[in-house]
Amino acid sequence: MDKAMTKLGSFWVSKKAKEEISHITNDLSSFSNTVEDKAKLFINKLKGKTQKALPDLLRENNLPPGLFPRNITCYEFDESKGKLIVHLSSPCEVCFKDSSIVRYSNRVKGTLSKGKLIVIDGMKTKVLMWVKVTSVYVESYKSDKVWFTTTGVKKSRPKDAYEMPREAIKVEEF
Repeated sequence: MDKAMTKLGSFWVSKKAKEEISHITNDLSSFSNTVEDKAKLFINKLKGKTQKALPDLLRENNLPPGLFPRNITCYEFDESKGKLIVHLSSPCEVCFKDSSIVRYSNRVKGTLSKGKLIVIDGMKTKVLMWVKVTSVYVESYKSDKVWFTTTGVKKSRPKDAYEMPREAIKVEEF
């Protein structure tokens, strides 16, 4: 009986140690990404390259400027390829004016062009349950709707609900 209890105890300690190591590894990776992102911004500032605010970039592309939270860390945009990467300090979520909720990973990637952000990775919305957002688009400049496409479902929401960037609430996991 004592041998069985000892084995069970060491299994539990081993499992807890693996979980703790996994958490430490994730924290170090997140810290490393944040340092790298800040270094890129610093180098660009030294070179005299200034970056417009993310809400301005979204507005120029006919998307609501409040699509992402106010408290982003930074973003990268490759204009030639339309690749957008938005960095946040941790997974978070925002409740918008229309009561819709969007959850963001600490890194959201997508392809940005006029009126749409497609091939999104790192964004979810709550529709009975959390579902991955694959694209966000506005059909025309004058449209008062923004469309969220999730796995197999298109949902329109009022564009004005996303006009102002809102403060995000940190969540434990994406």
